[in-house]
Amino acid sequence: MQERSAETRADILASAEKLFSQQGYEGTGVAEICSQAGVSKGAFYHHFPSKHAVFMTLLEDWLNILDRQMQYFQGNAKSVPAALIDMAGMLRFVFQSAGGKLPMFLEFWSQASRDREVWQATIAPYRRFHQLFSDMVQRGVQEGSLQTTNAQETAWVILALATGILMQGLLDADGAAWDEVGKHGLEALMKGLSPSQSETEKA
Repeated sequence: MQERSAETRADILASAEKLFSQQGYEGTGVAEICSQAGVSKGAFYHHFPSKHAVFMTLLEDWLNILDRQMQYFQGNAKSVPAALIDMAGMLRFVFQSAGGKLPMFLEFWSQASRDREVWQATIAPYRRFHQLFSDMVQRGVQEGSLQTTNAQETAWVILALATGILMQGLLDADGAAWDEVGKHGLEALMKGLSPSQSETEKA
């Protein structure tokens, strides 16, 4: 019974994701989601109070995947620069999991411009990632792997690089090996922030 309930919930989410991608959030109704998923409206409302709740669940599920991946890379690297460069490897996973889902990602961002709750759900992890990167940069300075820098600004640059490459990869999946582009971009940034030989000798 519990397994069947979980399957029904997963079917609703998969169907909603497909329809939101094809028709947009506003153009999709609960009845269409139910028809696509092969479930009754009663089953739908047993799992979700509204279409909006389904949309927010899809957004939160994707953001949770990013959170787990970032925590993994942060905890398995020898230094801050190494951790940041390793995080670029996330892009391959993100692109694989996002394959064919560009309309859904665009729908997230589109809804965020109109719905404050969606905006808050989208911007909260973005700011959390910024704080994470800022803290990492500060640790890098403390451990001596990075030269003294404005950690807040550096974190924004890292986020801008990641966001820009993610968008390019979704728009033009075959245009480049985007995970490698991200890795090389972070390597260049980390090289620019690494202490010079003279600074290292002084220390």
